[in-house]
Amino acid sequence: MKLLLDQNLSHRLVAMLLQEYPDSSHVRDVGLIAASDEAVWHYAAQHGFIVVTKDADFHQRSFLFGHPPKVVWIRRGNCSTSAIERLLRDHRHSISQFATDQEGAFLIIE
Repeated sequence: MKLLLDQNLSHRLVAMLLQEYPDSSHVRDVGLIAASDEAVWHYAAQHGFIVVTKDADFHQRSFLFGHPPKVVWIRRGNCSTSAIERLLRDHRHSISQFATDQEGAFLIIE
């Protein structure tokens, strides 16, 4: 299960979550730090990533276009990188199930 972390999340999460989510990347690592949501969307779909974001625009895209890519929408206000790390660790099982769900396009975690 490969996550593509959006620009609104710290790039440090990739290393912090390496054991739980190997092969994950941050948009910065793949040359998309200043890219449009559309470019990130297409990259994720073409490379088998699940987009992880705090941006409601990706949630809306999943309604319009379905998947791939799938979207994990983190609905938390301002919080630390370590809080996001814990959240993604704590929801690993539900994210794993979501990744294999043929119907689901987005998952909201809070």
